[in-house]
Amino acid sequence: MERLKSLIPDDLKRMIGESTPENLTISSSLILDFLRSSPQFQQVIRELTDPELALCRKNKEAALDSKQKGNECFTQGQYAKALTFYSQALRHAPASSSEMDASLVATLYVNRASAMHNLGLLKECVRDCNRAIAIFPTYVKAWYRRGKANASLKNYEHAKHDLEVAASLEENLFRKNQIKGELGIVLKESDKSNVTAMANNGGKNENVDSSGKHIMFIESDFYFYFSRSDNIGFVAAQLQSLSLQCVSTPDKGRGLTFGNDIPPASLVHHEQPLAAILLKAYRETRCHFCFEGVPTDLLFCPSCTIPVYCSNCCLEQAVGEESSSKADNHSPKKNVYVDLEKSMDRFSSNARSIGVNMPNNHIPEHHHECGGLHWSAVLPPDIVLAARIIAISVEKWKAFGRNSSPLDYLDFVHHYAQNSIITKLESHVYAVVLLHCLHHFYNSDFPFSAASVAQLVLVISQVKVNSMAVVHMRSLCGDEALGKFTNASTSKNYITQSTEQVRVAQAIYTKGSLFNHSCQPNSHAYFISRTLFVHSIELVPAWSPLELSYGPQVGQLDLQDRQKLLEEQYSFQCQCFSCSTVSLSDLVINAFRCIQPHCLGVVLEAAYDKLLEDKSLQVSNGLCNFKISLHLPSHEKEVYSVARMLLRERGAKSHFAVGRCLSCGSYRNLKDLSAASKSYAAKIQRLKDSLDSDEVPDSFVPDMLNSLVQLRSVRHPYSKIVAEAEDNVAEAFVRIGEFKLAEEHCIASIKILEKLYPANHVVMGHELMKLASVQLCSDDYSGASSSVEQVESILSLHYGCHLDRMFPHLKLLKREAERSAS
Repeated sequence: MERLKSLIPDDLKRMIGESTPENLTISSSLILDFLRSSPQFQQVIRELTDPELALCRKNKEAALDSKQKGNECFTQGQYAKALTFYSQALRHAPASSSEMDASLVATLYVNRASAMHNLGLLKECVRDCNRAIAIFPTYVKAWYRRGKANASLKNYEHAKHDLEVAASLEENLFRKNQIKGELGIVLKESDKSNVTAMANNGGKNENVDSSGKHIMFIESDFYFYFSRSDNIGFVAAQLQSLSLQCVSTPDKGRGLTFGNDIPPASLVHHEQPLAAILLKAYRETRCHFCFEGVPTDLLFCPSCTIPVYCSNCCLEQAVGEESSSKADNHSPKKNVYVDLEKSMDRFSSNARSIGVNMPNNHIPEHHHECGGLHWSAVLPPDIVLAARIIAISVEKWKAFGRNSSPLDYLDFVHHYAQNSIITKLESHVYAVVLLHCLHHFYNSDFPFSAASVAQLVLVISQVKVNSMAVVHMRSLCGDEALGKFTNASTSKNYITQSTEQVRVAQAIYTKGSLFNHSCQPNSHAYFISRTLFVHSIELVPAWSPLELSYGPQVGQLDLQDRQKLLEEQYSFQCQCFSCSTVSLSDLVINAFRCIQPHCLGVVLEAAYDKLLEDKSLQVSNGLCNFKISLHLPSHEKEVYSVARMLLRERGAKSHFAVGRCLSCGSYRNLKDLSAASKSYAAKIQRLKDSLDSDEVPDSFVPDMLNSLVQLRSVRHPYSKIVAEAEDNVAEAFVRIGEFKLAEEHCIASIKILEKLYPANHVVMGHELMKLASVQLCSDDYSGASSSVEQVESILSLHYGCHLDRMFPHLKLLKREAERSAS
């Protein structure tokens, strides 16, 4: 959109920069008239809305080309490549009502199923055959391939049924006899299986557990298990969140609270998003609805080539049941097997909605983006998210009354007046673009006017302030890390079990947006698929505000960086307790050490400007100046040893200067210190990176340790930069098999982080989990058991009953530590 912004004349830019919510219609009217008269703008809109120019439409020729390439690879035994080509063909294959197109789609599903069968992906093979049969119930190859896959899975009853149907549909006598021959083999294997089952069950022929302990629901896209002791009602009770109340305060506006004390580790809220969008970096690897990783047998939107889905359930939720079921309309008769699977799919949706897995019956969020129009692919995620919110509002307006504007259904705060000129200009341009795109889809249901542009500008501002980053947990080495770990007991090929939060999507949560921010929050937010969960992490007294962190926290960034980030991203100046008091973390996180060997005083670069007469600090974050008090709790003994001068009535001003130790007043040259710090940290990183090449120096260990000593000579002992360096050294030593050294440096890193973060912070749980895996490598089994115990204590506080779901490898660590210790 840069070319459009460059067209705007300076006087109009100035007017937009000075606009407020009250006079927004004026600037919106002017930019709408200006852009509509621009040939460049008209070309942009044609590219975004003209079906003839659509880049993401279905293409039968492309589908046939990919199919041919897949067939060639399959013939050569290159099944993985064939699978990829068949998936590409399915992505481009038209899902029209013509019998020819339906036949192509069904054939592609069976071809992909055949490739997956040869790769040992049997359950995926069955699912693709299900889809082919749903389109053409008389497709012999689909029944035959599913029967073969079920036989390999030892699902002999299903295999028998499928092969019998295939034989009855086959018209070629030779092929019919061949299928009957394979059916005979299945019957023999089934008899053997029944004999074995009877022997194991004391002569009773049972296909299921006689106690009925487990129920299996066969769904169209996956197998779903429940234990009777974990029935849906029980799980729902465990996931019942509190009835929070919205209150307003003078300093923070609207927020959430509860009328009773909330104990630690309580689930206070869970919610499905009003609208959400997967970030572009994950469009090929994650489901566009639930955001989980897509399986090998991924599904595609029936009307365009942009999104991919992990299951029929997610596809239906995103584009609507009618759209995703178009293929079923080709069937001349109903298929009982598929009907059963579809009913189980509905059950799955209900189960997931209470947190067992995932879903929510709401207005489809992708339907207005379909048809091959690629505006949802080229516009920024927050703009597409704004459009999805508007589409939902329009659908509600159409359903519940047309007496007001569709956008009146939105009730989110915005900080438009505080936005920069650049941000306001971008909002105006994108609002006019969205107006044309949405009007193209909704016609008269979305009025084409300056007032609509003004409302769209505010919606874009609302998204900026209220959207949340949907983060998922990921092992540092991905899924294969678990496989390496399970074999580690014999090969000593342990890996450092490190987890990180990965931002995969952006979403708006109607009630979740009401949680206020604190840099040291009393609640913790996390996500399962797209569902937001919030747990209390400390005792929250009745009517006290429940607060989350919007990103920056004490221990992660210092005060100035936190203030700057919040101001830039959310347009407010944080006044939480942690931002109005001096904390040890803020003093030392980026500090240099005193030149005196036994002095723990800090040498600051530019953290605080000056000490005022009332014992408060004048602070500048580059955007504004403000004061913070010197409230230092007496139990924080570390503060006294690190910065005693801050508490003295005399002499403080003389030492309160850049480059001076706050404790003894010694001076250090910050320019030289900063350059040396960067040099030593870079050398540690280079040495670690050398492990990925064949150029590992013979002096690797002494060079690594010497660089760390040099870094410690310039940075404060509690600096986060030193903690990160210790962590890098520990990881490097793990990779070369020096597990004892790795353990020592991992512990050193954790001891520093304990000074920076509040007790029981989630970061400490992640670091201790890493330490536990290193301790197992070094045969420190008692240490590993102790670390795992601490991890469970910390992470249970943050994730409650979802601990195992969020950190499945924690069970492996615990089991390995207990087994090794015994």
